Amino acid sequence: MRLRKSMQRGATTASAVALLAAASLLTASAAASDGGERTLTADTLATWQTDGIVWSIEYSGGVVYVGGTFGKVRPPGAKPGEREVARKNFAAFDAATGRLLPCALRLSGGGGTVRALKASPGGKVLYVGGSFTKAGGADVADAVALNTAGCSLRKDFRPTMSSYVRAIEVTNDAVYLGGDFTLVNGQDRERIAAFTPSGKLLPFQAEIDAPVRAVLAAPKFGKLLVGGDFNMLNGQLEKSLAALHPVTGRTVASYEDWVPPRSSVKALARDGINFYVAAEGSGTGIFDGRIAGRLSDGKMVWKDTCMGATQAVAVHKGVLYSGSHAHDCRDTPGGFVEFNNRQHFLAQSVRDRHILHWFPDTDGGTGEGNGPRVLEMAGEVLWAGGEFTMVNGRPQQSLTRFSPGPDRGAPEEVPQLKASASGTGRVTLTWRATWDRDDAELTYLIYRDGRLVASPTRRSAEWARPTMKYTDSVAPGSRHRYRIAVTDGENASLKSKALVVTAVGDERPKEKR
Repeated sequence: MRLRKSMQRGATTASAVALLAAASLLTASAAASDGGERTLTADTLATWQTDGIVWSIEYSGGVVYVGGTFGKVRPPGAKPGEREVARKNFAAFDAATGRLLPCALRLSGGGGTVRALKASPGGKVLYVGGSFTKAGGADVADAVALNTAGCSLRKDFRPTMSSYVRAIEVTNDAVYLGGDFTLVNGQDRERIAAFTPSGKLLPFQAEIDAPVRAVLAAPKFGKLLVGGDFNMLNGQLEKSLAALHPVTGRTVASYEDWVPPRSSVKALARDGINFYVAAEGSGTGIFDGRIAGRLSDGKMVWKDTCMGATQAVAVHKGVLYSGSHAHDCRDTPGGFVEFNNRQHFLAQSVRDRHILHWFPDTDGGTGEGNGPRVLEMAGEVLWAGGEFTMVNGRPQQSLTRFSPGPDRGAPEEVPQLKASASGTGRVTLTWRATWDRDDAELTYLIYRDGRLVASPTRRSAEWARPTMKYTDSVAPGSRHRYRIAVTDGENASLKSKALVVTAVGDERPKEKR
């Protein structure tokens, strides 16, 4: 079971144990979807924060590296300006504990931002790209490499890029950089270039007319997927997505009509079978959602129809996690209609695009107000970075993380009971269903005079909260106190305030609080 925490709404340990002990016949966890996929919890782990935007996260060798546009980091729970530690656009954290590590290369000058991080297959080298002219005291030009052991700057990988690096991919044989540049080491390279791991520019070359924002290698299938803002690639119409030969740069696969005009590809991810596309659009007739395609033959597996630009994707154990500001997913299975809110995280089945019940959330935050900008699995933990300043209704800037468990919270609200007469000695209680961030099915514990008398269950979501009812039979003229609590099977809310009801023959119940 998965829940958001709140000092006001959460149960104390004692009350939660008591409620759960009383409800011995509760249903099992609803964390699994109909297809059996299990999501992470929606609960956040304690995580350091930055004072600016996080654009890139990479995990390697037990370390999570974070790049962005920031000058300082601060501990979990600290407010802006409190207990801050200098970290110029780059920081490193222990993946298991989340603690800040001493690796602190200062990347500055130019646009003053890190947009891309990627480790070598063996994890010995971390490649860094963005817009910066200084790495520590060294003069550089938008791309460098670090030895992960000791966090030292390598001297052999020092390309001279003419503009932004926005994406990096690394194989055993090559390091691919994508971005806005048109010259590399004084030679023509239009928005994508390839190097040996030690920094020698390779003859790989493609002509791309607008920025590349994502690069994804699939060596087994002879493909290097690229995504971005482009319309033309190697002299042909290729809207925002194509696959290149990893050695020559020639086009080896097209994805005609996958991405419409006024939309672009912001991120790519893959598992062993499929690749996944995150898209953003502007205007009418756009595509803002996600696509799954087969790596082997390039066939589309599914395409969702959610509105709200997708910035990031990560795949883990059959679930595709995404960062966006989804606000209308009515035509996607498991989705929702516009409901005066933006949902910044989603989870979907990789099999059939079904939206799973996993709804942690952020605010839009600073910058462009898009909330999450990057997702990265670090073992079993999902790290998320971006421009948000709130997570699950609590202050948390730019970084957060989610684990597989245990589930630690309680449903979002305590229902409020109402009562009405339904015949002699019969009391009908009604209430609006509450909701939970990562459990669709909740159990409602109804108490009469302190004794559990019913435990109906119902599925609900923030945008779909049905009215529920329970009819109790009592002695005519008797007076009773009713309370209600709600549980996901692992965590329970506090009980509601007591509703005092007197059942009077054929009269309507009298009630007072």
